Amino acid sequence: MSIQPQGEELRKAVKWVSEQLQDDPQKGFVKILEEAGIRFDLSPLDEAFLQRFYHEKRFGPADEK
Repeated sequence: MSIQPQGEELRKAVKWVSEQLQDDPQKGFVKILEEAGIRFDLSPLDEAFLQRFYHEKRFGPADEK
């Protein structure tokens, strides 16, 4: 089961962040997320979703042991 972001701007942000991470892995993850928040005018909740989404994508769900 995959997490689907709600809202068009958030979906665009997820796609953009993925592209940025692939195109420029040396660019800081936090910097990319901050730029996505500004570029796509994301709410604090949307930004938190992005952080959680990419954290889980890298390390698995937080409640998984």
